[in-house]
Amino acid sequence: MKIIEGCAVATVSGPVHRDGHVVVEGNRITAVGPGKAPVDGPRIDASGCLVTPGLINCHHHLYQWATRGHAQQATLFEWLVELYPTWARIDERVERIAARGGLAALLRSGCTTASDHHYVFPGGDLLGAEVEVARELGIRFHPCRGAMDLGVSQGGLPPDSVVEDRDAILAAYEDALGRFHDPAPGSMCRIALAPCSPFSVTKELMAETATYARDRGVRLHTHMAETVEEEAFCLELFGVRPVEYLEELGWLGDDVWLAHCVHLSEAEVARFGETGTGVAHCPSSNARLGAGIAPVVPLVRAGAPVGLGVDGAASNEAGELGGELREALLIARLSGGPAAMTCAEALELGTLHGARCLGRDDELGTVEVGKLADLVLWRLDDLDHAGIEDPVAALVLGPRPLADTVIINGEVVVQDGELKTGDVEKIARDLAEVRL
Repeated sequence: MKIIEGCAVATVSGPVHRDGHVVVEGNRITAVGPGKAPVDGPRIDASGCLVTPGLINCHHHLYQWATRGHAQQATLFEWLVELYPTWARIDERVERIAARGGLAALLRSGCTTASDHHYVFPGGDLLGAEVEVARELGIRFHPCRGAMDLGVSQGGLPPDSVVEDRDAILAAYEDALGRFHDPAPGSMCRIALAPCSPFSVTKELMAETATYARDRGVRLHTHMAETVEEEAFCLELFGVRPVEYLEELGWLGDDVWLAHCVHLSEAEVARFGETGTGVAHCPSSNARLGAGIAPVVPLVRAGAPVGLGVDGAASNEAGELGGELREALLIARLSGGPAAMTCAEALELGTLHGARCLGRDDELGTVEVGKLADLVLWRLDDLDHAGIEDPVAALVLGPRPLADTVIINGEVVVQDGELKTGDVEKIARDLAEVRL
C-alpha cells in the first residue's frame, strides 16, 4: 500500500483537492479525496506537490531520437526526403539506443503511457527491440506496427528502398499481435496497426489494414492532414481531400486516432465528433515544421477526443510530454484568444483525452478509485513554481515541468526526479556515439 497525502490532487474527472490524498494498493487506486487518507499504513508526505494522472503520449517515432537536429528549415516533405535515406540505415542497436533515449525523456517529463508509430523497417527486429526497452524502463506501451508500401516509383514520397511488400506487411501485423499484444485489463503492452500516411501507403493496404484490425479487435492509427502539401498530394493522386479519402477506406471511427489533423474543414471537424475519431495533437512538432495550428478547441467541442503527442524527436528535439501541456494551451490561444483553453483543459488533453484516443479511458486518464495506479507527483514549491496559487496553472503555465515522482502500475519508476529503471548518463553516452 502507498498512501500519498499532504498534496494537491488534480483528479481531472472532478475537483482539484488543494490538500488531498491518494491511496494505492497493488496496481490500482483505492481511495482519493480531500484531507488525510482514512486508512492506516505507511504514508508518503507529498507536501509541496501536485498529483495528476500520468500523462499519455499519443504519437511518437522513437527511432528518430537518433536523428535529431536535421533539416532545420524544411517543410514536412523536404524534411522527409532528407531523412528517409538516413532512416534506411537503422538497425536493432540504433533502435534500442534511440528508444531508451526517447522513453527516458518521456518518463522524466511525467509520461506513464506512450504510443510509438514505427513504420521504417530496413532490417532486424526493430519493433521487438523497442518493446524490450519499454519493458526494461517500466513504461506502459502502445507500439504501432506501421508500414509503407507506396514508393516513389509508384507515385509515393518515400524511396523504394524503405517500403515493404504488402503481403509481408500483413504477415508482420500478425507477428506483432501474436508476440506483443495483450488485451487483458491492466495490460502493459497493446499493439495498434498503423500504415504511415496517404502519401506513403497504397489504397489497398489502407483498406486491408482497417478490415484486419477490426477482425482482430485492435486500434488503427496513421498521419492525417498535417500540411497543405499533403492535401494537394491527395487531391492530385486520389481526387479527394485526405479526410474524405480515409472515410472512403473505413478509417473514421472510435477505434481510430489520427496524428496532427491540422488542416480540417468545419465539416470534417464535425465528422470527427460524430464518429468519435481521435486526434493526436502535436503542437511543438507542428510549430517546428511550420505545418499550422490544429483546430483543437473545435474538435473537442464537436466531441472528438484530442490527446497530445510529442511526435518524433527529429521534428521535436525536446521530446518531453510535460511541456506539451503549455504548448497546446498557448497555440490554442494564438488562434482562439485567451479564453480558448484553460489550464485544466490542457491537462485533460494530456490525460483523459489521451486515454480515450488509446481506448484506455476505463483504466487511465483520471485519479479515481478503481483506475490503474499511473500517477505523477510534480514539485510546485521550487523556484520555478512557488507562488502560483492555482496548482494546475503552476504545472501548465510554469517552466519546463519535470516530474518529481512517477508511479506506473503501482511501481515507482522515477523518484526525486531520477529515473530508477535506467542509467541516464549511459543512455546519453550511447546516443552521442550513434552514427547513421
